[in-house]
Amino acid sequence: MAVMKVFYEDWQMECCGKPFSVGQEVGWRLVAVDEAEDEAGNGHWQGAEAWVENHGGPDHETVGRVRAIDLVHQYYAAHHDPRATEPVALADVEPGTVVFRSTGRSLEPVPGARTLEPVDSCPRWFGGFEEEAQPPRRVPYRVRRAVGVLVTLEIPDDPGGPGRHAA
Repeated sequence: MAVMKVFYEDWQMECCGKPFSVGQEVGWRLVAVDEAEDEAGNGHWQGAEAWVENHGGPDHETVGRVRAIDLVHQYYAAHHDPRATEPVALADVEPGTVVFRSTGRSLEPVPGARTLEPVDSCPRWFGGFEEEAQPPRRVPYRVRRAVGVLVTLEIPDDPGGPGRHAA
């Protein structure tokens, strides 16, 4: 038996995936990771050899048994206008005055700021952002979001490729 690391992105699971657990046999269409591209992209694939493609990719599935699952969290620097947290006293505004309020925020991935959390099963939904407790007007501030899972997949030795193909 051989072991390989596979990255399953959150949006692939949320769109068309089927949750799985450690010990379960799975069949996925896998695309090999280009190591040079992964290094240039700041390790997006977390050192995985392949990633799951539910919207195309190879015509066959690689079948294997899940040996471990790590939830992958990415940290982001969140930028917003701190004035957006200040209350507007509408009583002090002249009638007919247009008041512009900053809303939303921009998110920038923090390079090299990914963490792994061992779990027993892959979630169907990965949820939103977790904000770190900080003073309300500190900009930027950091948020964390689960962006996928890194799976240790045990596959049969196959001289023709990584794993046996499901019929």
